[in-house]
Amino acid sequence: MKILLGLLVACVAFGQPSVEYRLRFPNALHHEVEVKAYFRGCAQPLLEVLMSRSSPGRYALHEFAKNVYEFGAMSEAGETLAVTRPNPYGWTVETKGAGTVVVRYTVFGDHADGTYAGIDETHAHLNLPATLVWAHGFENAPAKVTFEIPTRSGWKVATQLKPEADGTWSAPNLEWLMDSPVELSAHAVAKWKVEEQEFRMAVHTHGSDEAIKTLAKKSQAVVLEAEGVFGGLPKFDHGTYTFLVDYLPYVFGDGMEHRDSTSISGPVALKDAPEEGLGTVAHEFFHAWNVRRIRPRSLEPFDFERANMCGELWFAEGFTSYYGPLTIKRAGLSTLDEFAGEVGGGLNRVLNSPGHELFSVVEMSDQAPFVDAARSIDATNFRNTFISYYTYGAALAFGLDLRIREQFPGKSLDDWMRTMWKRHPDIEAPYALDDLESSLAEATGSREFADEIFRRYIKGREALPYADLVKAAGLELRKAHADKPWIGAARVDVGSGSDGLRLAEDALRGSPLYKAGLERGDEIRRCDGKVLSKADDLQACVAKHAVGESVALEYDSRRGAGLKAAVAVVDDPALELVTFEKLGREISDGVKAFRSNWLGSKAMRAIASEPVVDW
Repeated sequence: MKILLGLLVACVAFGQPSVEYRLRFPNALHHEVEVKAYFRGCAQPLLEVLMSRSSPGRYALHEFAKNVYEFGAMSEAGETLAVTRPNPYGWTVETKGAGTVVVRYTVFGDHADGTYAGIDETHAHLNLPATLVWAHGFENAPAKVTFEIPTRSGWKVATQLKPEADGTWSAPNLEWLMDSPVELSAHAVAKWKVEEQEFRMAVHTHGSDEAIKTLAKKSQAVVLEAEGVFGGLPKFDHGTYTFLVDYLPYVFGDGMEHRDSTSISGPVALKDAPEEGLGTVAHEFFHAWNVRRIRPRSLEPFDFERANMCGELWFAEGFTSYYGPLTIKRAGLSTLDEFAGEVGGGLNRVLNSPGHELFSVVEMSDQAPFVDAARSIDATNFRNTFISYYTYGAALAFGLDLRIREQFPGKSLDDWMRTMWKRHPDIEAPYALDDLESSLAEATGSREFADEIFRRYIKGREALPYADLVKAAGLELRKAHADKPWIGAARVDVGSGSDGLRLAEDALRGSPLYKAGLERGDEIRRCDGKVLSKADDLQACVAKHAVGESVALEYDSRRGAGLKAAVAVVDDPALELVTFEKLGREISDGVKAFRSNWLGSKAMRAIASEPVVDW
């Protein structure tokens, strides 16, 4: 009781906690932003100030504090406050009873993408965890941000933050703030409405109105197809959804979902590729449901100080990776061959990866902190042990969609997605792995089916019978290079000497190269006695052999020279997904009906108006 009374007295004395940020760009040319953060209502004697180590939409650590310098603190009256640094990503400020602590610092940012900050004379593309400090005790405090626009820059603000009458931008708490990327630039804005909600596409690029309008119009169609999957749009918190698009030679390719916005970037001018980014738009917008509202419990609340481990990423990211190209196909913006090629590429990567023998799709998801743009200098064996939960989950979604359609006429994967949204409509009702299983049982009406799927293919390591499942859709999963001689897929570079080829990646587990004892870093000098000097010389040598024969390799390993190996030649295991049309087969009425139900438009409404582009 005494503690509660003390806290109450402190709140009365210092006011309710709130945070204000002011950002200036006097040295944008050299990639700097100057930040002042005002922590008001500060009642504690020591204020713990931190830079985030993780970021919404990412699952690994990124240590944003490495680009922070000129850090200092003072009272609002200007009295200098002592600062210590107890760890690499935080500072402790002695408040001396100051009700408001003002922290000032500089951030360097020269990596414009969805994770970091990119600042120069043309724009400031800001992921806020890479830009703003925060403090313990202020996680639930409202925040407002002021952007001091450089004179004559022509910059405008694009963000999902709420615009206020005084020119500031607000967020109700830390998590909302950090989930709100910002684009400051002289960008164009394409706008359209779906019922009473507005979609804005802020585009910073070297491109014409027509190129921007083309991307916006196709994005509009994809938005409506995504809505058709769930039977309705989310209610965006401020009635708007914002695409922040940077297509410039000096940015980095990325897409990052947020609650009411998404950040999209790529190193190409939109004028050269007016459809650039449509796949990213489709993927990231689908996240407005799947992961931003249909939320795994393991990501809620999001931890800004350590990596979140989430065994449901195969669903959150992988199923989204399936629905991205599917909604594009349903919108009529890709061909069946293009869709089959994309899906088939994923199936090939999953089915021909040794990793599926080691980890289930849930266990692959658990490894996200090691692979999600994480950095390390030591070698890994991921080529043999890991399959991306994006790819693995997308392949699983594809196979389950076909399996549900086959076993439960009139039902599909869409029913599972709608059931999940009904049962877990927002972050207040997050889900766990068992919830996914029970919702599949509800969607199909069969607990036995859900139990089998999770036991064998999700918690287990079996592969769905894709070759059989695709037939109903008029597709065939087959060897891409039947009878092509193959000794193992491994990239080779020209060696260190005057001749020879260096294996530039690990030999694939189980491949002939692997079984023969060759490994990354080995330099293959000769094949069948012939000196190798160009990157394609090895394949040319192998191509002269029939499956069942062997090639004689002479190589130097990093641990010895003058080694020899007889390497078996097998047929290339690469797979492809092809249409019956390409194979010259008849398309039955049953196949046509299946494709129509699967790939036909699910949009609930027609496009009401053309996007309007304003500069």
